[in-house]
Order: sequence, then structure tokens, then C-alpha cells
Amino acid sequence: MLSRISSSLVPVLGQLSVSHDDDAAALPAGCLVVANHTSLIDPGVVLAALRRLGVEPVVLAAAGLWRIPVFGRMLEREGHIPVHRGTAHAADALRVAASALREGRQVLVYGEGRLPYRKDAAEAAPEVFRTGPARLALATGAPVVPLGQAGARRITSGGVPKQLAGFLTSPVRRPRVHVHVGAPVWLPGDVTAATAAAHAAVTGAWRVAAGRLGEPAALATPTALAA
Repeated sequence: MLSRISSSLVPVLGQLSVSHDDDAAALPAGCLVVANHTSLIDPGVVLAALRRLGVEPVVLAAAGLWRIPVFGRMLEREGHIPVHRGTAHAADALRVAASALREGRQVLVYGEGRLPYRKDAAEAAPEVFRTGPARLALATGAPVVPLGQAGARRITSGGVPKQLAGFLTSPVRRPRVHVHVGAPVWLPGDVTAATAAAHAAVTGAWRVAAGRLGEPAALATPTALAA
């Protein structure tokens, strides 16, 4: 249902286009989709794009979303995975995600683990990655499918008033949004190297997406953070 809602809502808010590497036309079962995170709306953008490719993934998301009436129940019913950052339950999300991967589900996770602090609507390369995605991929042997999205900040970004204004005016403005899905990669066995490899792959996919929108493709230094 979450993917279906996104597929209906996102085309109203903007003009979504999707591209993929030749080896990414069909995502493998049990893969870890790692995406860059720039806007509150980009999970919907990513889900709508993946549904066009026939994929409806399990999503790792901030546990606070489960406290939203109706929406939280929907997330729980569909098997999405809450991430309780900074608590004793933080590691539970990786264990549940590992089980989903071993069952052949595609799992979506954000490498940065948070939104950028910037208030402008411009594009920028993915920020430093946390080590959780790399540890999850190494623990399960799952391939990583890098996903880069650009343009979501044109729909909504910045402080609360600007977020609301962007969301309300986007059906009129119809900003362009692009998602590029890269070919699956298998990460090296060291967590630090694996985190850097995942960051580089997602940054490459983001550059393609940003390039399709005519945005400057800024460079970023791959650095690991604690999960």
C-alpha cells in the first residue's frame, strides 16, 4: 500500500523520471537498496520509482513514524522496520532487516541515516554514511543496489513554513525529480572499506540523477560514521 500511495501521490507533486544501469533493470531478490536522503518527500519518490521497476521494498525508517495514527499501523502491517536510534533497541532493526533479506525481500535503507541540515533547495552529493548498511550487507552477503535521487528538495525542503509552502505549491510548479538505479555491487569484507564503497556507488548514482536534471554534481569524501 505504501508503494501504491507513493506511485499515486508523487506524479501529482512533480515530474518523476527513472533510469537504471543495464544490470539494474531487474533488481535481484534479497538485495539491499541504499539511497541518498535529502528531503522529507524523497522516500515517496524512491518508492514510486522502485515500483516502476516492479519492486516494493521493506523500508528501514525512523521509529517516530510508527507513532503517527493510521500511518504507523500501516507501516507495521506491511512489515516495514522501525529504527530506534540512540536506544538499546537500535540493533534490532538490523536483525529484522537481515531476516527480510534472507527471505528474499528487497530492503531499502538510507546510507546517511538522517536529513541534511541545509535549508536551501540545491543538490549536494550524499553526506557521510553510517556503517549500518555495510554491516547489514556483510552479515547477509546481500548485494547492494545503489540508488541516487535528485530534485526532491525542489518539492519540499528547509524550515517548517518553507516545507509546507513547497508541498502545497508543487502541484502547480511540477518540479522535475529523477531517480537512477545503479548495478548491484558486492562490498569488500572490511566494514570501513565497505562503507566507503557503498558511499561511492550511491554518489555515482546520484551524479547520474543530478546530471539528468542539469544540477551540478558536487564531490563528497566517503567517510564512515557509527551506526
